Amino acid sequence: MLDPRQEYSNRLALRLQTLAAKDRLHARIGNLKLVVVLTGILLAYLSLSKDLFSGYWVVALLGVYLALALAHELVIRAKTRASAAAGYYRQGIARIEDRWPGTGQSGDRFRTEDHVYAEDLDLFGKGSLFELLSTARLPMGENRLADWLRRPSPKPVVLARQELLAELREKLDLREDLAIAGENLRVRLDPESLIGWAERAPELPGSVWRGVVLALAMAAIATGVYYFLTSIVWPVLLVLVLEGFLRWRLRKKAKAVIEGVSCNAEGLVLFSSILELFEKEPFTSSELQKLCRPLKQSPMPASPVIRRLARIVYWIDARHSLLAHLVDLPFLYTLQVAFAAEAWRRRWGARMRAWVDITAEMEALLSLATYSFEHPADPFPELAEESSLAFIGEDLGHPLIPNAKCVRNSVRLDRDTRVMLVSGSNMSGKSTLLRTMGINAVLAMAGAPIRGKTLRLSPLSVGTSIRRTDSLKQGRSGFYTEILQIRRVCKLAVNSTALLFLFDELLEGTNSKDRRIGAEGLLKTLLNRRAIGVVTTHDLALTEITVSANGLVRNMHFEDQVKDGKMHFDYRLREGLIAKSNALELMRLMGFEI
Repeated sequence: MLDPRQEYSNRLALRLQTLAAKDRLHARIGNLKLVVVLTGILLAYLSLSKDLFSGYWVVALLGVYLALALAHELVIRAKTRASAAAGYYRQGIARIEDRWPGTGQSGDRFRTEDHVYAEDLDLFGKGSLFELLSTARLPMGENRLADWLRRPSPKPVVLARQELLAELREKLDLREDLAIAGENLRVRLDPESLIGWAERAPELPGSVWRGVVLALAMAAIATGVYYFLTSIVWPVLLVLVLEGFLRWRLRKKAKAVIEGVSCNAEGLVLFSSILELFEKEPFTSSELQKLCRPLKQSPMPASPVIRRLARIVYWIDARHSLLAHLVDLPFLYTLQVAFAAEAWRRRWGARMRAWVDITAEMEALLSLATYSFEHPADPFPELAEESSLAFIGEDLGHPLIPNAKCVRNSVRLDRDTRVMLVSGSNMSGKSTLLRTMGINAVLAMAGAPIRGKTLRLSPLSVGTSIRRTDSLKQGRSGFYTEILQIRRVCKLAVNSTALLFLFDELLEGTNSKDRRIGAEGLLKTLLNRRAIGVVTTHDLALTEITVSANGLVRNMHFEDQVKDGKMHFDYRLREGLIAKSNALELMRLMGFEI
């Protein structure tokens, strides 16, 4: 198995060597172009002063200059690719070395307040799981990865993804090519809008009318030439009147066709380049071959078809230029490009959804494959039977915490121990334990490796109540916000799928007596359903719930120590009840007289 950091470092060194070589070649070609220009100036001077002009040396110099200009452009493109590849490997090394927060795609657009775990588990935003995972180049790939993180997948789908990642994790060249495809830009390509446009019923009439438009444009040229030769103007006026009527008759339909796809040319070029990568990649897995097969179906692969659409969109966007305005009336430029887009849609529009879906799936898979390659010590979890009830993890860690700082813990939830009631002082690690379990469950149900030694879990949903804030704008207290979130979580337990619930400082917004009564009732409800989970508290009264839970609730705790006037935490999960609280000691350390 390759060492990811060493492999990335080796490849980075090679790309930097290539970049340096291209820089030198770029400078040499620039100097040669300057020599050609100076030679041309010298020969022009000599030809004027000594009558030595010859068309041969003009053609020769022009040919040499054009050849150098072409070579210059190719070198610039090679430099751009080498620079992008170097950037890709630098970013990969940063992820391996835990220097990645703030360098990737944050996924802020996927954030919602009412999701049952996304905010609590830091799925989206700066320093989030999405930022760590996503290497997608197109919005459809980002959307698909976000969907996998927000919704657990069925067991057969998870197992299938694990098999696909086993092949894709070794495809470094494919992932590099994906990273450097097209321009290094963030494209505004809305996949749903693109699919909606492609699948919409035709708005412009058929090929006969397109022929009429073309015939009138040709007639405009012919009558224009006729006018300059004869000064007879009425044929020109007749053609312009007919064109004006046609423009008026079709203006709304042409506008609908054009507006549905305009301003997407750069995104479509990148889309085409990515499709070409997937078309040409020799996958060995039958499932990957099956997934990408629709891209290569006759009569033409998907990539040149999308590239053709990109050219049409370039023409559409060019209609805003001054030249396009000048030729629009006599040559019906807007109608011509609208009919070209409509013709493309009639022939290929029905396939757009499949092409977008394949691209989304492959980009999401390659994101997870990158994560798997960069974290070779992280294993795939084992999924238990659908009817089971288990979350058994050994040495689980949090993937967003740097390895050097991450303290790992083992947990066990099954039919014998349905709930862990974790007590402990403030800052001792209770919330981090919940987030560690939750984020590993999310990774597992997305088909990705987990951070830990082993994890065996039932196919399950996740529900959390960890972060809670009051809202002055919505008129909600923190306690009311918590109750709303707990209700969302409990609704998941009604389904046949198992539920992993994670509640931090349960019902902390009420008094100790009501908290215990409410917590006991809530746990009884969840224990009567297919639910397992963890509840943390610093209220030791809640730990008495274990007495009436028939052994299904187990007490665990985190400890702390005061040394040399400072709080020290080892963040290790231990059996039984916490022996003391650190609240008063913490206040004393802050200077309060307690």
